[in-house]
Amino acid sequence: MWHHGGGLLVVEKPVGLLCQPGLGPALADSLLTRLRRRWPSAQLVHRLDRDTSGLLLLATEPDLHRDLSRLFAERKVLKHYRADVRGVPAAAEGSIRLPLAKRCQRPPLYGPDPAGKPCRSDWRLLSAHGGWSRLELRPHTGRSHQLRVHLAAIGHPILGDPLYGPPPDGQGPAPRLRLHATQLAFPDPRSGEPLQFLSPCPF
Repeated sequence: MWHHGGGLLVVEKPVGLLCQPGLGPALADSLLTRLRRRWPSAQLVHRLDRDTSGLLLLATEPDLHRDLSRLFAERKVLKHYRADVRGVPAAAEGSIRLPLAKRCQRPPLYGPDPAGKPCRSDWRLLSAHGGWSRLELRPHTGRSHQLRVHLAAIGHPILGDPLYGPPPDGQGPAPRLRLHATQLAFPDPRSGEPLQFLSPCPF
């Protein structure tokens, strides 16, 4: 899905693709690299992990990029995800409020840490399938690996997670990280008009 209007660009990032290029030729390919062939001034407003698919917001104008970044900083952007996790939560919904900090540089790994940055992730059970469940997730903060670490910390790691998840055991489909950004909603910083973008879950 592509939406381009007035400098606003909303795309669906495929699983396995970096948002921006990394160091070295092996990590040169990225969503941003590809988009800049058509929109040379495109800048990421936020990021998704390489293993996560779904909606991503960019801006092709510096002023708009600044205003959209401010909306994220002020937590005025509603983000929803779908995830398939190991096990079935005991409740229908909940909120995870564990501060997180980086535990390892290479590969970058994060974990709960009382001295870390405050984080909040809300979740709601959508369906249960015996050994695994589908959740709707709403992160209120945007820390690296936040949803992945939070769910692993409460005993329900996301299926297919190579960093924080269980090894494949036949519980639920595999092998990709089963995390998809399904919704972005925010006010247009220029007009105040409410904008909403939806992406169906591909798994």
